[in-house]
Amino acid sequence: MSDTPFGFGLPPEEPEHGDEGKKKNPAGGGQGSGGSPADPFGFGFGDSGGDNPFAAMFGSLNPNDLGAAFQQLGQMLSYEGGPVNWDMAKQIARQTVSQGTPDGTKDVSVGPVDRTAVEEAVRLADLWLDGATSLPSGASTAVAWSRAEWVEATLPAWQQLVDPVAERVGLAMGDVLPEEMQAMAGPLIGMMRSMGGAMFGQQIGQAVGVLAGEVVGSTDIGLPLGPAGKAALLPLNIEALGKDLGVPKEEVRLYLALREAAHQRLFAHVPWLRSHLFGAVEGYARGIKVDTTKLEDVVGQFDPTHPEQLQEALQQGMFQPEDTPEQKAALARLETALALVEGWVDAVVHEAASSRLTSAAALRETLRRRRASGGPAEQTFATLIGLQLRPRRLRDASRLWASLTDARGMDGRDALWEHPDMLPTATDLDDPDGFVHREQLDFSELDKMLGEAASKGDEDGQGGKGTAEERGTGEKGDDEK
Repeated sequence: MSDTPFGFGLPPEEPEHGDEGKKKNPAGGGQGSGGSPADPFGFGFGDSGGDNPFAAMFGSLNPNDLGAAFQQLGQMLSYEGGPVNWDMAKQIARQTVSQGTPDGTKDVSVGPVDRTAVEEAVRLADLWLDGATSLPSGASTAVAWSRAEWVEATLPAWQQLVDPVAERVGLAMGDVLPEEMQAMAGPLIGMMRSMGGAMFGQQIGQAVGVLAGEVVGSTDIGLPLGPAGKAALLPLNIEALGKDLGVPKEEVRLYLALREAAHQRLFAHVPWLRSHLFGAVEGYARGIKVDTTKLEDVVGQFDPTHPEQLQEALQQGMFQPEDTPEQKAALARLETALALVEGWVDAVVHEAASSRLTSAAALRETLRRRRASGGPAEQTFATLIGLQLRPRRLRDASRLWASLTDARGMDGRDALWEHPDMLPTATDLDDPDGFVHREQLDFSELDKMLGEAASKGDEDGQGGKGTAEERGTGEKGDDEK
């Protein structure tokens, strides 16, 4: 995956490689600035286009393909949709998938044998989980996806995640000119926004396409990317993951089915959780700060014959989170919530599998190390919203949930998901014993009182305010309290 697949500057702790292409071709490509007669517009005609931001779109072209290149450019400039050109994102993602993974594995349609194997694995996983959690099954169906099917099924969720951030950037593109000049520069601003939408689409499509070659299900990043109630596994990627583990393929598939089914239970039966997580991303987007000096330079010097210049600008750290308490709180809330989700799944799956699968401990550690070494989830979030899923937090969260099981039992542990204010905070992850033995707030009586008040208000024609749980999606996060 490229270092900046979503066009955002990497967080400070991440290595930056986004300037390598710039150093090789500082003027953005083109004749007289590193280009060649056969490459008059810097599109990488006649070569592999390895450093070219349009390589995934235009492929390896020759001068006879200029018409196709300009047709694609015209499509970019004529885009009038939202902040991201999702049609282009889908096209690029599908093209990336079709190229295969670096190990040479090509995507294939899922056959009936693999589909049946996935269905049976999820069915057995749900049976085992019945004894490890009080949350009932959340998967109404089990499906086996190819990589291309994963792209199709998860794009709506990616749109919900990325659009708020891209929208903030798009607005900034129209605000860099003085107000009195914006009316005269209307066509230029429109073109800039169209190009921005296309650039985001190209970058996101490439990232999602690469991710499709690595993920093993619909919940790898701790968020419900697929349709509700649909447990999904990718047989091709599962086989690649287990190839060098020395573990029977059936055990690898079953362990991953346990993780997928556990995620499905959590998101199906904790109604406020999805909006809580996605809301944290939106909160982050509201704090995006754009380096207007860089953007003004890009607008003033933009050359339509070199559209890759805008791509380079997107890769040079133009968009950074604003260092405010609100911004820090949004990231901390999301990081803590994701750690709690992943930690709960890790603890529940281990409880269900440890006595049944001889390889359970080894598979658990493999997946933990996969995340710690910069797996798909960590890299995607690091480049998308500046968030790193720190393995230390995940391990701490898993230990806390396991301690809660020992101290309060399965029902007492899972009851904490009834309300966001009942969940452990980032501070609690540092002191799990203190949280486990602390007397927890009981919201049942409060819910009952508010419910009665709401019913009375409806009878009086005044309306109700809803229960505490229903208001949970608007509650402040752990680090805002």
